Amino acid sequence: MDSITNLSTFIMAGILLNLTPGQDTFYILGRSISQGRKAGIFSVLGISTGALLHITASAFGLSAILMISTLIFSAIKYVGAGYLVYLGIKMFFNQKGNLNVRPDAVNSKIKYSAIYRQGILTNILNPKVALFFLSFLPQFIIPTQTKGPLPFLFLGSIFLTTGTIWCLIVAIFSSYVPDMLRRKASIMRILEKVCGGLFVFLGFKLAFNKN
Repeated sequence: MDSITNLSTFIMAGILLNLTPGQDTFYILGRSISQGRKAGIFSVLGISTGALLHITASAFGLSAILMISTLIFSAIKYVGAGYLVYLGIKMFFNQKGNLNVRPDAVNSKIKYSAIYRQGILTNILNPKVALFFLSFLPQFIIPTQTKGPLPFLFLGSIFLTTGTIWCLIVAIFSSYVPDMLRRKASIMRILEKVCGGLFVFLGFKLAFNKN
């Protein structure tokens, strides 16, 4: 697709972001550890649905802005660059290491439809997710060559696919080996720092990108 640039970088950044634990990861871990593999899978499906809504809204919103003015779109890219640098620095210097899972109490009768709905709400009510897509997707779009929301949806679908695969892996394995996950907290912190450094790089790359 001619309007997309640095696709390999996008895929790498997306995978690193997916590997970095966040609010969605904690939700999946809590469900899987406390209520089993099936509950974890339903929580993943809910979160992925929420992410799909974010991606769709961002794609159509950004494409609409681009149709109005390439100048405004470029301004959004620069604001997004600043946000990514801020996010990366925050991730890199995070010392809390808050990877302790606080699972919900185990219920004798698990309502998987409720878990699915809560997964959706967990994702769509997180403003950081919307901000991320609004700042991340424009980095890899060439404004003068794009037509409509298709390039944004294409990138979003790639991110959603890799993220869903990773979350399913987390849900399945955490239902069996919660103790091992807790012992691997140091590895997760290293991944967070790597991802943070990459976001800082991407932010500065956008600021000096001529496209």
